Formats: sequence, C-alpha cells, structure tokens
Amino acid sequence: MQRLKRRVPALRAVSIINFLRPSELHSGWRLLIFVVIVAGLTVVKAAMIRMLPHFSNAAFTYLADKILKFATFLLASWIMARIEARRISDYGLPWRKALRRQFWLGAIAAFIGLAGFLATLRVAGLFHFGGIALHGAETWKWGTLYGFGFMVVALEEEFHYRGYGLYTLTKAIGFWPAAALSSAIFAYSHLDNPGENWLGVFNAGAGGLLFCLLLRRSGNLWMPIGFHALWDWTQSYFYGIPDSGHTLPGHLFSGKFFGPMWLSGGTVGPEGSLLLTLLLVLFWFGVSACLPEVQYPNSASSGHLAKGSSDN
Repeated sequence: MQRLKRRVPALRAVSIINFLRPSELHSGWRLLIFVVIVAGLTVVKAAMIRMLPHFSNAAFTYLADKILKFATFLLASWIMARIEARRISDYGLPWRKALRRQFWLGAIAAFIGLAGFLATLRVAGLFHFGGIALHGAETWKWGTLYGFGFMVVALEEEFHYRGYGLYTLTKAIGFWPAAALSSAIFAYSHLDNPGENWLGVFNAGAGGLLFCLLLRRSGNLWMPIGFHALWDWTQSYFYGIPDSGHTLPGHLFSGKFFGPMWLSGGTVGPEGSLLLTLLLVLFWFGVSACLPEVQYPNSASSGHLAKGSSDN
C-alpha cells in the first residue's frame, strides 16, 4: 500500500509533464500558439515596412510586404516545427523539391488552362488577344521581373493559407473540412481587391480548393505554387489582362474583354467569369483522374513526434 501511495504522485507528475509537452497539445492549442507567434511577428513586419525609404513605389512596397509576410509564416512554422519535433517539409514545403517536376507540371497546367479559357472566349466573341506591346530587351526585362514577383506571391500565399494552419487543422477536423475553411479565408482576402465582385470572390475560394486538391494529390505545396505563379504571370504579363481587378503595366499582349462581365470577367479578369467556374470543375476532375491519392498529410509526418502523442 505504501508503495502504491508513493507511485500515485509520481504517475500524476508524469501525466502532467506529458500534457504540458508541446507535442502532446491538442491541435487547437498548437494552432492558437502559432497564431500568437504570427501576430507578434506581424507587428515586427509592419515596423520594418514603415522603415522603407519614402521614395519606394507601390510595387516595391507590395513585393517587400509579401517577402516579409512569407518570412513571418516561415519563421513561425519553424518555431512550431522545433516545438513539435517536426520539419518544415511536414507542413508541405520540402526545399529539396523546389522548382522540380511537380512545380513545372502545375505551371504548365495553369498556362494551358488559361490559354484554353481565353481561346474559348475569343471564339465566343468575348475576348481579343490584341497586338504585341513589348519588343526586344523590354520583353525579357518585364517577363523576368513578373516571374520573380509572382513566384514570391505564390510562395507566400500558398504557405500562408495551405501551410502550417491547414496541416494542424487537418489533424483536428480532417483534411477537407480544413481545406474548406482555409479556402473561405483565402476567398475573403480577395474582398479588398479593386473592382472585385461576388463571382470573383467565389472563384478565388474555388481556386483555393483546387490548390488544396493539388496539395492532397501531390503531397506538397510545389505543384499549387507552380500553378499559382504561372496563372498570375500568364494573366498579368503574357496576356495583359486583369488579375483580381489589377491591370499591371509591362505586358506582352494587350488582351481585351467584351460582352457581359459574368461571362467574360471584364475588369475583374478571368475570376469574374462563370466560365472560369466551369474550368475549375474540369481541372478538379482532371487532377482527380490523373494524380493518385497521396493522402497529405501522411502518417509518416507524425513519426517525428514522441511516441504516444495525440491530436485528440
């Protein structure tokens, strides 16, 4: 009996220690810790943005903000990875796969898909490709600048909306409920875009779900990053059409939309077209048919945790 009495406090102490270990925390608590870390780092990011030279133009400030925002989520995810005994690759960003086959498959799919969408509008009399607006060195200069810029945008937004938060929320409620919530937040972030409309916001959310499917089927974020980057690059630079209400200078062609906005997208761009909704559905079926199920996040990613850990 005395031995049992001595063991009970010891067992209670072990239970408390196990509960307090970060790897044993419920997914909701881990997500809350992550949000607090991001909030603190965001304050630092805002201070750094205010320190930029006053002569900085809007494009430079926007790109700097995106780079620092990606750094914020990367650092917060790294801190959580250290706490949870995981790696950044577990959250969908394996650096050894950067710009490899999956990235380019996503990029090619985006380019072909948008080209097919615009060709359909052209046949329907809703779009004109226009003439070539750039020549010589200007072509390469703007193409390279936009290539770098949209790579940063895609990297930041994909890791922001489909990185640590999606991974951890999946552990709590399952992948597709977490994907739906993540995509709704992604759609909400488009509300502030100039000239955006309800169909554009809806298609942004549907596009977010497609990126989640690409993540689910490829096993990491590089395919959706490639798709996202080339989709934006092809709109803004190659065809010179609006992207979420933004029309940028320095584009190769001078594309123009005609007809009702709900069909052509008009000043919103392809996002504002009901035909893009149909294209996203076709993409969904195509990805489902061509890519095998990988089940991201896979069970191997939880193997870095201490034995006996639980997300329940």
